[in-house]
Amino acid sequence: MLGYCFELITGPMSCGKTEELLRRVKRCMIAKKKVKVISPQIDTREQSDCIKSRNGLWLDAIKVKHSIQILSLVKDDDDVVAIDELQFFDSNIVKVIAKLMEQGKKVIGTGLDLDFKGEVFGSMPELMCIATNVDKLHAVCMKCGSDHATRTQRLIDGKPADKNSPLIMIGGDETYEARCIKCWELPDAKEEEKRGSENKILQFALK
Repeated sequence: MLGYCFELITGPMSCGKTEELLRRVKRCMIAKKKVKVISPQIDTREQSDCIKSRNGLWLDAIKVKHSIQILSLVKDDDDVVAIDELQFFDSNIVKVIAKLMEQGKKVIGTGLDLDFKGEVFGSMPELMCIATNVDKLHAVCMKCGSDHATRTQRLIDGKPADKNSPLIMIGGDETYEARCIKCWELPDAKEEEKRGSENKILQFALK
């Protein structure tokens, strides 16, 4: 049976999540299944209403602001619902996908499992729990070349972003790159400033 399932594709930036989503969607289309492709409105990397992989593959998509809108967009004759960048949706996305599964739809989704701080991203933990299948992809570390990159490194002016920078910052290869755990960096300017102040106080006290 085609429906009643949720395939979740996850991993860091540049691991091929969207490419894999597009591959699966195109297989469904070859099988003459009706597919609805959805993307969060917050993802502004593409100016047109589409999702696009880093290797240039693309597909028309409907952009939505709130996850609850998805239920009104999906019609009875839609067999497959593909949703890109699940981490950007509000918490209702979990209930929405559960409802689509109840309706007999096959749901295929992608999402970053961890944010640039190395912390769980949005509703991804809950989505992993309700998924019938989870594929965690690895990328190539852009610093050492390891093929086990599982972290997303945010860069600002070519340097690792401070942990206190905003959680959401839309960007491409110039802003994010995949890194292995060993090469991933998360500087904390506030902590470094605090340690610096403490050292100054200590040095003054020792004089």
